[in-house]
Formats: sequence, structure tokens, C-alpha cells
Amino acid sequence: MKPMELLTTRKVLLRVAVIVALAEGFIMLVLQAIPTQASSYSLAAIDVALLAAMTTPPLYLWVIKPFVEARDAALAELNELASTDPLTQLANRRVLFEHLQKVIAGSVKHKIPAAVLVIDLDGFKRINDIYGHDIGDAVLVETAKRIRSVTRTEDVASRLGGDEFVLILNRIDSDKRLAAEDAVRTAEKLIKLLDSPIVSDGRTLHVEASIGIRLLGFDELDSKTALGEADAAMYRAKQAGRGCAILFEK
Repeated sequence: MKPMELLTTRKVLLRVAVIVALAEGFIMLVLQAIPTQASSYSLAAIDVALLAAMTTPPLYLWVIKPFVEARDAALAELNELASTDPLTQLANRRVLFEHLQKVIAGSVKHKIPAAVLVIDLDGFKRINDIYGHDIGDAVLVETAKRIRSVTRTEDVASRLGGDEFVLILNRIDSDKRLAAEDAVRTAEKLIKLLDSPIVSDGRTLHVEASIGIRLLGFDELDSKTALGEADAAMYRAKQAGRGCAILFEK
């Protein structure tokens, strides 16, 4: 997409001056060519009316419309930068915590369970150390793409930092056993997806994922605790041999 032209104050004033000067010049030529007995006040009124009619469309199309569109595009870009991870384009840490707190509150209040999955890549540090950060970044981007492929409209995928990602599953089964099965099923699907080789710059790379799961909506807790307990489950998955998912249980 072609970037929108940024209208500076100087450009706005110049465009307004050009439009008004051309319109006024044309009006003066027309009034001089038409014989009339009208008074100077009447001529002035006609001049103003014609000037307004002639300048409004070009002022809108050449000044107001591009200025508003450029401003809206800039605001949208700023909002995106403030809410997404610049590398993976997933939600960033700030958005994650805001959404997680809302999900926890909503799941308890409306009895609609959810789950938070903490996903950590196994073998990523080795790839980063051997092949460098560019290849490491390519692995993270592909990982985000695969996580996004299993993310429903009501879910939120985010990058917590480094090679750690978080997926919030909204609206899972209200029965705790079935909710756990739903979350584990999604985690296992993710593990299988992330286990597939990644081809980057002619190299075939391989990482696995360890996933910790914390169900939400069955007890009272805050977002920091929920994420911490999912993270603890993820470390237990690593200790269990990696490439697996563990459900947090007190």
C-alpha cells in the first residue's frame, strides 16, 4: 500500500491559497464579462456565494480529506505499535495482561471457563547461538504464524518475550474435565504444529514446544497468578521430557 502523503501546515496553507486564488480569479473574470447594474454590495454577495460554492469541493478533496485520512492512518499505526509485538505482530505483553484480567473476571462472573497456555520453545537458544539472531527471528515469526493458525476469533495470541508465547482460550466447556480436555487438545495440536521443521535461508531447523496450561473460571485468581501457574506447569513439561503439555493442578 502506498503511504499517505503527510500534509504539513505549509502545504495546507499553500493548497488553500491556490484554490482560493484560482476561484477568485475566475469569478472576477466572469463578473467583468457580464454587464450588470447591481450594486457593489450585491456584487460582493455574489462573489462570496460563488467563492464558497467553487472552493468547497476542492478544499475537501485536496486538503480536508487527505489530511483526515493521513491523521487516521497515523493514529492507527501508533495504536498498532502500542498493542502488538513488532517482530511477530501478535499482541504484546501489555495487551496480554489487560485481556487476561478481563477474561478471568468474565469467566468467573458469567460461568464461562477459559484457559491460558504458556508456550516455550525447546531448542531455540541453540538455533539463535549457532545461526544468529536473523535466523532466530525467522523462527519466532514462523512460530507466531503457526500459533495464529489455531487461534479462534475469540482467543488472543501474544508474545510474552524471547521465545515464550501465550495463548488465551476463551469460551471452553463449562465442565471442568471437558474444559481441561479442550485445552489439552489445543496444546497438543500446537505441539504437533510447532514440531514440524522450519525452513529458513536454505536451512531446515527444528524446535519443540513445552506448554503449561491453567484453567480459568473455576476459582478466584488474578492475571499475574494465572500466568505464573501456567508458567510453572510449562517448566514441569520441560522436566517431563519436553515436547509435551502439562495442566496446572494445585
